[in-house]
Amino acid sequence: MRFCVVGAGLSGAVIARTLAQGGHHVVVVDERPHIGGNCHTERDPETGIMVHCYGPHIFHTSDERVWHYVRRFGNFRPYTNRVKAVAQGRVHVLPVNLLTINQFFGKTLGPREARAFIAAKADQSIIQPRSFEEQALKMVGPELYGAFFRGYTRKQWGIDPKALPASILKRLPLRFNYDDNYFSHSYQGIPEEGYTAVIQNILNVDGIEVRRNCRFESLTGTFDHIFYTGPIDRYFGFRIGRLAYRTLDFERIVTDGDFQGTAVMNYCDEDVPYTRITEHKYFSPWEKDNFSKTICFREYSRACGENDIPYYPVRLVNDRILLDKYISMAREEKNVSFLGRLGTYRYLDMDVTIREALHASDMIERSFQSTRFSLPVFFVDPN
Repeated sequence: MRFCVVGAGLSGAVIARTLAQGGHHVVVVDERPHIGGNCHTERDPETGIMVHCYGPHIFHTSDERVWHYVRRFGNFRPYTNRVKAVAQGRVHVLPVNLLTINQFFGKTLGPREARAFIAAKADQSIIQPRSFEEQALKMVGPELYGAFFRGYTRKQWGIDPKALPASILKRLPLRFNYDDNYFSHSYQGIPEEGYTAVIQNILNVDGIEVRRNCRFESLTGTFDHIFYTGPIDRYFGFRIGRLAYRTLDFERIVTDGDFQGTAVMNYCDEDVPYTRITEHKYFSPWEKDNFSKTICFREYSRACGENDIPYYPVRLVNDRILLDKYISMAREEKNVSFLGRLGTYRYLDMDVTIREALHASDMIERSFQSTRFSLPVFFVDPN
């Protein structure tokens, strides 16, 4: 059989490998000049530092199957994501933990005292938070919300926190100890040779033909099935409108020595136009002392235009209504499956992307073993 996989990111690579190992011919197309999607990494020619070209990616998971899978294709070095934040003229640690609380309020509280202190500041009248702002006020109170969340959120999403769902903040931890590891998963790391090398190794199997600088719309020929990981609205030519995304602009900084002394520095105040600065040699601490220069990027978030790279699905009420219409249109398609972050219009961490692609691979392999090859349009519910 002959298959087409649209998108050479994590989802597409995992699916393509499964198909090729089943003895089939797979054409993987990507309109960019490289594989890896937004996980793409490469050595900066000026500094030699491994750069996460579309913003930093730290791999974290508690899924043992996913962790075992990615380590088949690259050596993942230990890495702990420790984020700093500038707010109201001072540097603090994130996520909000006991050190943040004591620094911000000028206290020396212990865990039990800090829990009671924050509970007294939290808005206990909010029973079921309906928005990001209500969730923050119920969780940490007005001072910490105003310092660390309100301005940053308005810059990141371009929307008042009152209009954003509470679920966005529910993902962030609040700790009453000095643990400043941003993630709490069992496994965390960064591939020694970068994510693009990992994806290249996944794709390195007989039967896969990778076409870079190739738009899906320009393909000719027929396929038994298409696995589409691009934007679902683009597949339909934006026929009924465009789904809303946020995109990022990057301002490059190269200087001698160190710039900020840490990998990630968030800028929470709304009057600072960028959301954060990332210093990329700190994402490879095993080699950071090898370089005389450093490279950083200031990140600016804005609404995604027609020719921009989509990063974060907005998924407000109007977008969900439009998404439902595209889902209905997709279910009428024949021999096409939609998956991945763009294909299902969901915010997905890398491990979830791989987990869902492995789940799809399981279904593909079972279908090969049956008398009739048949796959669903969606392997997971995109709602």
